[in-house]
Amino acid sequence: MNEYGSIIATADQAVGCMEKIIANVEKIIVGKRYAIELIVATLACRGHVLIEDVPGVGKTSLASALARSVNGTFRRIQFTPDIMPSDITGFSAFNPKTGDFEYKPGAVMSQFVLADEINRTSPKTQSSLLEVMEESQVTVDGNTYVVPKPFIVLATQNPVEYLGTYPLPEAQLDRFFMKVSLGYPDSEEEGKMLERFKKGNPLAELASVASGGDIQSIQDIVEKIHVCEEINKYIVDIVRGTREHEAVVLGASPRASLCLYKASQAWALYKGREFVIPDDVEQMAPHVLEHRVLIRQEMKMKRVTSSEIVSKAIELVKPEA
Repeated sequence: MNEYGSIIATADQAVGCMEKIIANVEKIIVGKRYAIELIVATLACRGHVLIEDVPGVGKTSLASALARSVNGTFRRIQFTPDIMPSDITGFSAFNPKTGDFEYKPGAVMSQFVLADEINRTSPKTQSSLLEVMEESQVTVDGNTYVVPKPFIVLATQNPVEYLGTYPLPEAQLDRFFMKVSLGYPDSEEEGKMLERFKKGNPLAELASVASGGDIQSIQDIVEKIHVCEEINKYIVDIVRGTREHEAVVLGASPRASLCLYKASQAWALYKGREFVIPDDVEQMAPHVLEHRVLIRQEMKMKRVTSSEIVSKAIELVKPEA
């Protein structure tokens, strides 16, 4: 047993644990295995995930099922136009008995935080998540408070075409390790969902299959996955390619390069390897980079998408043998 109270010490044990978590979440979310895999990979990289999709496809249920699967503390924040930053980070309140100000923790002081419909609140409130997503801590009245580990923010948002939404600022988007979409289930999957939920919500009976200590062990193992110099250069060249496209106002940041590096390590581990290959980078690049690319308005009118730009960057860069 290691320092986290976990028995996970090898890459094979880490993969086995990841697969158990994914299978457990699939008991609630039907037919979305790849999206679940991406979110578990994000958790393994100490990252945060933005889930963008239309209402009612299971975004909230997925986040809750993931927290239950690893027996983590879970808090849900429903973002509305009137929610305040102090509701998220916490605030200091005067205690007349002691004569001191005491910290009252906000909703973010949890291992799994669901920021539901994050684009329905003001940019000021959205920005209250910046520090905690980057440094796993909040600062209130000059005092710093560390969030429990493992820590992940799972933010959901509806497409910006919907009324009453505020597009996330670029600095906020850059804090999200990955952006994932679920999409509508097909007819067979939707039928299975109805069958599964006809006797009630199976989420209430979902048991944990791992622990927070297991996740921290997996996170440590991911960091040991080997990345050679050629792959390192391949990652940098792809990210730089998003900045050099004529349709782009703002390309992927250096933080994006680091995220793609880590995501490739996690995906290599999940696929049973202790080293990264070009296929890992190509598989992760769209999910890590697309939401970080800002397109010129005139190019949007021509229906140029960030997906096309990232695909072009991958196509133009050839990995060294």
